[in-house]
Amino acid sequence: MKKKILTLFAAAAVLAAPILVSSCGSKSKASANGDELEGRISLSGAFALYPLAVKWAEEFKKLHPNVSIEVDGGGAGKGMTDVLAEQVDFGMVSREVSDKEIEKGAVGFPVAKDAVVPTINEKNPLYAELVKHGITAEQASKIWIEGSVKSWGSILGTSDATPVTVFTRSDACGAAETFAQWFGKHQEDLGGEGVNGDPGVATAVQKNVRAIGFNNIGYAYDNVTKKPLDGIRVLPIDVNGNGKIDEDEDFYSSKDLLTKAIADGRFPSPPARDLYLVTKGVPTNPVVVAFLKYVLTEGQKENDGVGYVGISQDKLDAALKKLNK
Repeated sequence: MKKKILTLFAAAAVLAAPILVSSCGSKSKASANGDELEGRISLSGAFALYPLAVKWAEEFKKLHPNVSIEVDGGGAGKGMTDVLAEQVDFGMVSREVSDKEIEKGAVGFPVAKDAVVPTINEKNPLYAELVKHGITAEQASKIWIEGSVKSWGSILGTSDATPVTVFTRSDACGAAETFAQWFGKHQEDLGGEGVNGDPGVATAVQKNVRAIGFNNIGYAYDNVTKKPLDGIRVLPIDVNGNGKIDEDEDFYSSKDLLTKAIADGRFPSPPARDLYLVTKGVPTNPVVVAFLKYVLTEGQKENDGVGYVGISQDKLDAALKKLNK
């Protein structure tokens, strides 16, 4: 467990600083060498999209070695702020683009799909009962909005007085907004102890046996083994509200099973959501356009390998049409 906690601390440190996939630092332009591109592309924003964006950058670099790509985390709020201020080419945003942001020039291109899930400590003394019982949207609202749930027995419908420690996100982020939308609220409505970033919440849950939080699925599962990370487990969602996790609701033992459930609609949306690359206006820079076209076409094959769900072909076609106008 200690090793995994340290791994998440390392992830937090990595995501706080940009990753640069590069070999040249020239200004963005079409090269004179045939179809070869050279230049720089920059992305910042959602932790949810960060691992996939790094993978896209690596693969695009193989096709266009004279392009350098900088990918920085910081949360969806940072990504949106950065792109609207024209500090980056793309904001990585893990929620829907608002009308106000569209009025400021934000253009969203859906590029992947994942979900936000409630998370608990695997050593919770009531763990076995909790994963059989699950949690409903109504119960989640009582935990994060009303603050009326003080014990785990309140969730299970028993007299158990084991206290609940509630964590939420302190940074402006798509995960918190999407999670709150599951029970009809917004991020600013959420209560609990605020923690910065996905890695921070995951680590807080790992270290506290009484904890409940929420995370993007990439921070609840190991992206290599696709199994849950040591110390943290997803608390299943009781979709039909019958007080138990039925067979068709039981898909949390691996990331692959969960992403399949997201893809076929068995997991509710929200807290499943589309992830976006956002630009200010429809891009015209040749390097930026080439990267976005790659993500919307050939790059989609990387989604599954990194643990994300692909976007429907209808949405991809609509995004490409928007880009080609």
